[in-house]
Amino acid sequence: MRIIGSAEADHLLTWTAVTEAIREAHRLPQAEIGDMLLSRDGRSLLNRGAWIEGLGIALKSVTVYPDNPRRDPPLPSVQGGMLLFDEDSGAPTALVDGILVTKWKTAGDSVLGARLLARPDSRRLLICGAGTVARTLIPAYGELFPDLEQIILWNRSTDKAEALAAECAGNVIPVTVATELAEAVAAADIVSTATLSKEPFLKGEWLSPGAHVDLIGAFRPDMREADDTLLQRAELFVDSRRTTFGHIGEIQIPLDAGTITAEDVLGDLHDLCAGTAGRSSPDAITAYKNGGGAHLDLMVGALIRRLVEAGDSRG
Repeated sequence: MRIIGSAEADHLLTWTAVTEAIREAHRLPQAEIGDMLLSRDGRSLLNRGAWIEGLGIALKSVTVYPDNPRRDPPLPSVQGGMLLFDEDSGAPTALVDGILVTKWKTAGDSVLGARLLARPDSRRLLICGAGTVARTLIPAYGELFPDLEQIILWNRSTDKAEALAAECAGNVIPVTVATELAEAVAAADIVSTATLSKEPFLKGEWLSPGAHVDLIGAFRPDMREADDTLLQRAELFVDSRRTTFGHIGEIQIPLDAGTITAEDVLGDLHDLCAGTAGRSSPDAITAYKNGGGAHLDLMVGALIRRLVEAGDSRG
């Protein structure tokens, strides 16, 4: 069994390759998936399994410890690993660094959703959050949206946003910091949220016509980033109904309250990749809930293994 770490594989990946791998895999039969989530004192253990006919089998197990970056020395907030299995024999073929898979899967999922829903002439991106995911969104959106002219960061702790912006001082697309969230949202073509918020902070009334909202952060049943107005005002999409309905507060809380119905979710990545769902007009507001899932981990993990093995064959 091959063990693949970040140092061996990270440099082999591009956001274009990752999004194309996810898009192509959504043309295969739908995955069988299963999740187990354990939480205690704000810390979580996520176990996610997937089987995609023609691609393989995977099981990813990761911990989410939000306080880890404040340790001395700091540790990643997300840690773990993913096992890949051969579909024919059931034999384990690779153990891939979970941080590597999560990094490319999470941002790749969102930026693919944006490519399929956001206006292609989008110029201004607002990222809410200044942590690990926000850091990866900057190059991901930069590569897939070459017409971007400005990336704006907002975070409840302005110091963290300013520190991340300083890290990006040499970025081709200028990275700046906003202190007034409502003004930044109104001026943005794309709004991407990557926070650990439990209460909605992004208001639908702030959005301008034609905006796209990329909702990443809320991954537990008790978490939300967008308010009811946003979900009612937007044309709503998810990466997978099976990993969002009944699992993620961003969707399930308003479903339970009757704020939205299941029919208000107009499509998922299978529909978007097939071209059977999408933005209705240039002025429509679209929202995409990134719920993740082991099927996406498998898609990215299989790509990582292929790239590493291709490098081996080249010597």
